[in-house]
Amino acid sequence: MARVRLTDVTKRYDDVTAVNEMNLDLKDGEFVCLVGPSGCGKSTTLETVAGLTKPTSGEILIGDREVTNLPPKDRGIAMVFQNIALFPHMDVYDNISFGLRLRDFPQAEMDERVEEAARVVQLEGMLDRMPDEMSGGQRQRVAIARAIVREPDVFLMDEPLANLDAKLRVNMRTELQRLHKQLDTTIIYVTHNQAEAMTMSDRIAVLNRGELQQIAPPLTCYNEPANRFVAGFIGSPSMNFVRSTVDGDRLEAEGYSVSFDTATVDGVGQGDEVEMGIRPEDVYLTENSEEAIDPSDSIAVETDVLEPMGDQIFVYLKSLAQAAGSGMGDAEERAGLLMSVDPDTDIGEDQSAEIVLDRGRLHLFDVATGEALSHGVVRQAATTTEGGEDSAQVD
Repeated sequence: MARVRLTDVTKRYDDVTAVNEMNLDLKDGEFVCLVGPSGCGKSTTLETVAGLTKPTSGEILIGDREVTNLPPKDRGIAMVFQNIALFPHMDVYDNISFGLRLRDFPQAEMDERVEEAARVVQLEGMLDRMPDEMSGGQRQRVAIARAIVREPDVFLMDEPLANLDAKLRVNMRTELQRLHKQLDTTIIYVTHNQAEAMTMSDRIAVLNRGELQQIAPPLTCYNEPANRFVAGFIGSPSMNFVRSTVDGDRLEAEGYSVSFDTATVDGVGQGDEVEMGIRPEDVYLTENSEEAIDPSDSIAVETDVLEPMGDQIFVYLKSLAQAAGSGMGDAEERAGLLMSVDPDTDIGEDQSAEIVLDRGRLHLFDVATGEALSHGVVRQAATTTEGGEDSAQVD
């Protein structure tokens, strides 16, 4: 186990900056996922930690050692790649023990380590099998066992489940969580799959264009995104965004008008533009408004497309202005709101409906910078302090 620290790590390729002044401090034994869209720098960041790529500038520490210029073999790391890359002419035992044989480990110790790694990844009784006799999930377990036998300080995993089918990915997610709990080893895991990041990690590091946007526990990234990018990237389906104008104590947009507590938002004045964000599960039909923390006034809309998903229905909504064809915004604004409802909800396409937005879970973002201004635009009910006085806490 080891703490991993990146200080101002930058990687440039000619005029392209793949990673820009990355600062990460990962705790000993922590499971951290690096997530972001393709080309955001997550794999490059992992490769600088592994020693496969030398940073242009910055410093990397594993434990108490600076490893910035050390080769991979001297860093105390083990890596699992997206492409499993087993030796097809070797059986499972030889694939797992390959790195140990290169280091001339005694046979007895090698046997012990291989058997223990096989037990951890549930490959007992399969050590004499060839890779082509195994399923994709079993081959990926062999690759993980090959990393385990090295007893590294840090595991580095670059989308190891990407090539597996959907059901197998879910099973392997559970296996990796069990593995982390059992080994208690620092894991840095690269993925573009939000489900993997949300379910497995202690913290998520969200990257975009080579820069760290937020590093926090999964639910913090979901409920309190640092900026508009994190809000739109974390969560599936994505958060709704509506460009709005502050008019007194109301947020006014084409077809939408939402009152808010001005005390919950700093630095926003009359006439200012803000980006209003609301997740689909925080949009309710008026008859279900009691489910919201603090429902807005009713908003008249028209249903557009319905997507039944089994456990829920995604309903695309148009404001009355959009339904009348007067919406002149960009494509995202013209798309209207997305709402999630229970599968037994009586709702159809091209119907009039009344909705409310949960103001307790409504987010505001700065239009120019994208930075979060507020998470919730109403004050919570008064609570009693130890001294007996009532105090209102901003949501």
